[in-house]
Amino acid sequence: MIDTLAARFEGNRKAAAHALDSVLDTITREVAKGEKVAITGFGSFEKKVRDARWVRNPSTGQRIKAKKKAVPNFKAGAQLKDVVSGAKKLPAVTLAAVEKATPSAAKPAVARTAAAAKKAAGAATTKKTSAAKKSTAKKASTAKKA
Repeated sequence: MIDTLAARFEGNRKAAAHALDSVLDTITREVAKGEKVAITGFGSFEKKVRDARWVRNPSTGQRIKAKKKAVPNFKAGAQLKDVVSGAKKLPAVTLAAVEKATPSAAKPAVARTAAAAKKAAGAATTKKTSAAKKSTAKKASTAKKA
């Protein structure tokens, strides 16, 4: 998952790992306290308490008393259910969408979209080509004079 997130963080694995760890830690701490954590469209996490009960050991068939305990519970949201069932498709992930979601102060000053990258690469190629043409033209004119 960190590798997938790193692609959205422009290859920065450290930032992706930190973001993922922060989200998981926050969810874990809140659920452990008994709070319900809901992520709109994705789902909700909450703490459920299982009462003490009688259970069976599958290998021996012996009845054992299980203690009361708290367990985490996840309930999928409507959007996640629709995407998993195939009823709805997710939009393609583009760097432009990530750029809109990122605050401008956190953006590094680099070309983000494919179009901007092509434009920058094209400009660099044009500069190199025109410089090469000029130096070739100077060599040709110098050769003619000699």
